Amino acid sequence: MEKPKLVISSGAGISAESGISTFRDAGGLWENFPVMEVCSADGFARNPRLVHEFYNARRKDLISKQPNEAHKILAELEKDYDVYVITQNVDDLHERAGSSKIVHLHGELMKMRSVTNPEYVEPLDILHLETTPETRGKNGDFMRPHIVFFQEAVPNMAIAQDLVHEADIFVVIGTSLNVYPAAGLLHDVRPGIPIYYIDPNPANITITSPQVHIIKAKATEGMRILRDILKKTDNG
Repeated sequence: MEKPKLVISSGAGISAESGISTFRDAGGLWENFPVMEVCSADGFARNPRLVHEFYNARRKDLISKQPNEAHKILAELEKDYDVYVITQNVDDLHERAGSSKIVHLHGELMKMRSVTNPEYVEPLDILHLETTPETRGKNGDFMRPHIVFFQEAVPNMAIAQDLVHEADIFVVIGTSLNVYPAAGLLHDVRPGIPIYYIDPNPANITITSPQVHIIKAKATEGMRILRDILKKTDNG
């Protein structure tokens, strides 16, 4: 029997419980660095060294963090569901928790890519976390962080939209629903498909449907609640 397709859209809130600072929280990274200097195509063009240094620091922080229970519950759901995780996060906590099908919308912190060829990507490891404007890939290209900067297209967006349209259950977790185009994925859900929105401070959503269920909780608590809901649903 084919497993139901469970599609997750995750944001910074799920990683915050692992101790990863979020850009939009008070005291978060965006207040310590001018956003457009370290997270935009223009900023990278102006000062690539600063941008490399910014993401080097983010990698060093990431390797000290561990997946939390919310990440692990998502991975465990693969036993009963065909789970796809669409994440705005650039960390690798979903991977380390055991999720096997992950689409990164905004890039991946533990990878670098060619400055001139976006398709050429290389992984980084914990022994080689730092990159500079002089870093070259194995193919000889100059490399940059594998991050989708502001002012750049989101290359995996079409893949994400297709997955959401195929979902039998759609879950939004830990996102403000303010960052587009990711926030627009809600509108790709087919009519009648149950939607679960997990967030301690959920945004107002424009979809009004009895199929929308808001779970006002942080990621870990919310995922426990969702797991129980899904079990009850499965058991009729």
